[in-house]
Amino acid sequence: MRTTIAIAQINCSVGDLAGNAEKIAGMAKRAKAKGASLMLTPELSLCGYPPEDLLLRSGFYRASQDALSRLAAEIEGIAVVVGHPIEREGAHFNAASLIRDGKIELTYFKRELPNYAVFDEERYFEKGEGAAVFELEGMRVALAICEDIWKPSSARLARNEGAEALLVLNASPFHMEKQEVRYAISRQRINETGLSLVYANMVGGQDELVFDGASFAMDGHGAISVRMSSFEEGLGYVEYENGKPVKGEICPEPSLEESVYKALCLGVYDYVTKNRFPGVLLGLSGGIDSALTLAIAVDSLGAEKVHAVMMPSIYTAAMSLEDSREMAKTFDVRYSELAIQPIYSLFLESLAGEFAGLPRNTAEENIQARIRGTLLMALSNKHGSIVLTTGNKSEMAVGYSTLYGDMAGGFSVLKDIKKTLVYRLAHYRNSLGKVIPERVIERPPSAELKEDQCDQDSLPPYEVLDAVMEAYMERDLSLQDIRKLGIDEKDARRVIHLIKVNEYKRRQSPVGIKITQRGFGRDWRYPITSKFLDEY
Repeated sequence: MRTTIAIAQINCSVGDLAGNAEKIAGMAKRAKAKGASLMLTPELSLCGYPPEDLLLRSGFYRASQDALSRLAAEIEGIAVVVGHPIEREGAHFNAASLIRDGKIELTYFKRELPNYAVFDEERYFEKGEGAAVFELEGMRVALAICEDIWKPSSARLARNEGAEALLVLNASPFHMEKQEVRYAISRQRINETGLSLVYANMVGGQDELVFDGASFAMDGHGAISVRMSSFEEGLGYVEYENGKPVKGEICPEPSLEESVYKALCLGVYDYVTKNRFPGVLLGLSGGIDSALTLAIAVDSLGAEKVHAVMMPSIYTAAMSLEDSREMAKTFDVRYSELAIQPIYSLFLESLAGEFAGLPRNTAEENIQARIRGTLLMALSNKHGSIVLTTGNKSEMAVGYSTLYGDMAGGFSVLKDIKKTLVYRLAHYRNSLGKVIPERVIERPPSAELKEDQCDQDSLPPYEVLDAVMEAYMERDLSLQDIRKLGIDEKDARRVIHLIKVNEYKRRQSPVGIKITQRGFGRDWRYPITSKFLDEY
């Protein structure tokens, strides 16, 4: 007996119940035409993930139920498993329903609710009980939802109730090397139960999260039988022969740099298009961060939707102007030069009395950054395009940025990209076609806010800064643990101190794309006001 299960790797939009339902119905028709008996969709595919506090509104559940009923009426000739929220007797659940012959045949409630990192499902849902096992052309298959397979009980219960295969709906956000973690968890459940597994993951950008798809199927020994592409919407097919998956198409795994670059492009594209911005603006400085941001913007949106603005001052090096012009020409984007020196002189003239007798310091530097931010926001207001900020995670960690200046904008592309990774991504992008001038990559980074300025005048070398930040911020290591890594205690103390005292800045920074296990976003919740010393 041969059975085909389709995986619908869908890019859902949060709250677009009608649009998501239409997409599911369209994919079901395609899957049916290919001979599939069942189509599996991602977690909460009907409403998009994560709906966050939309789940506190009773009207959201009523609208979801109406959309599910209308969708069921459209499905014929193929079974479809749809993820959706549901309200039952005043309790709310993360659910998956089997639609067959135009009817909702059964509904499964998610048993394990993640409440860590970016997840806070215990805020919204009650835990389900029991298993959902049903017949599919002679096979007995069971449903599970994402976190259910991260713990043993749900898979064991499904096996004990006679299941031969586990169909798993997922909304698993991307971070670097996440796919290997998914494989490892899936193999643990397979080794414990002997069940084969079909893993359908969402794809697309939702605010700071990016879902990479990369859906797959494994046989009862943990061998991959199907793997779908990453960061692309589409349908995949898993063939079962006498209850066992047959090896099918296995798309290649992207390199780390390729996966991160694609995640950034998808995150930018979906944030801009789903929020209906006509295009983007960015300040092009001649430095590597803005160069990489420009490349991502063009690769994701197209040159016609990108406007690069160079805002030189007397401290701007000639090579910065030359390289900015060259990149704008290479990318064929709209390019403007707006000199800030006349405006800066007026600021200093107005503040002359207040600044009299005081030495120059960051005040004069920040004025320049804020002029640039004001110009970009003026263009944004006039034309409707959103400003992409160009700062990276290393700078954000230690406050090497200006509030209402280079932090001004609507979306932070490199918010979770360490400076050392910025360079790797620039080399990766140039490997596809040289677009970033080599001297932009090779020159020492500088904010160019005073004469002969270099980032390392104010900061430890980025290799050291990034190592301390990753250990302290991403892995929660203590100062003592960081010292054991061979990092100089003075450097470690300095970076940790800067991370702590700049929390107030990060709270006011734009949302940005998450690509590490922990970013400065919804999974970083430290107090601004705190006297705790990290000595232990």
